[in-house]
Amino acid sequence: MNAEEPADDLRIPRAQAGSSPQHLLATLLGEYLDSSDADLPSAAVIAILAEFGVSEPSARAALSRLVKRGLIATRGTGRPPVYHLTPAAIARHRSRMRHFLSFGARPPQWSGQWLMVSFSIPSPGQASRHAVRRALSALRFVGLYDSVWIRPGSDAEPVKRALSELLRHVTGARWSVMHVRFDEEAGPHGPAGAYDLAGLAAAYSSFIARFAPLRTAVRDGQVDAVSALVARTSAMDSWRRFPDTDPDLPAHLLPDPWPRQQAREIFLDIHAALGSLAQARLVEVVTPYWPDAASWITHFQASRDSDRAIH
Repeated sequence: MNAEEPADDLRIPRAQAGSSPQHLLATLLGEYLDSSDADLPSAAVIAILAEFGVSEPSARAALSRLVKRGLIATRGTGRPPVYHLTPAAIARHRSRMRHFLSFGARPPQWSGQWLMVSFSIPSPGQASRHAVRRALSALRFVGLYDSVWIRPGSDAEPVKRALSELLRHVTGARWSVMHVRFDEEAGPHGPAGAYDLAGLAAAYSSFIARFAPLRTAVRDGQVDAVSALVARTSAMDSWRRFPDTDPDLPAHLLPDPWPRQQAREIFLDIHAALGSLAQARLVEVVTPYWPDAASWITHFQASRDSDRAIH
């Protein structure tokens, strides 16, 4: 079957296996709630997550974890508890949503410059080595060789701060941060070999195969409000992994064809078309527990003209 053709018995994609209730709740709050003034009853959160098959105990556990992370907070001391998004969470959600929705809109501006980190830690420092590797991964570096890590770009300050903090008390540890260019950037021994581009391409292709039938169903008006919330959230929950894992390398370092643009178009079509329906479904689900929900619930959408997220 062609990926653009709807299946005879279309099944709306569910959230990806392994997506935790905490992760799912963070996605939903980022998409549909944009004010720290909104009072969010715990019963409303339980009802929202029930739409995704999350049990009440798991929903309460997700709430507790987001409180510990500082993304939401309780308001007052009443029972049952009432929650609200923290201002810091609102700012983070806005930034992250713009990142998710604009990622891949334009080719990266490429100067040919890479950051390279080389480090040496004495043999007893196994824990320090693991900590350094975790920190480098968080900063989007990848291992070119055992103790040589690279990433595109030129801003060295974040990695310098991280290495200084991690290794300042490690006796005998040495590290260097360099700005480099590769003589044969696109060759078999160039930087692209440090990335699992085949695996990333397969992930994009899997996204296309999973969600292209949904886009066709959306275009044909086959997705109702009841299904729209789960469908739209599933698409976002799946897409949001790419901006955090795709190194956004220049085209000359990528396999040809590269499936990201097709995946992005499918995602944006679904996300834009189902926004109002998903919002309406969310209001319907929570209003019995949160009477003024319609005054607070909204949805993010992407502007195709500017490739910026707007509200």
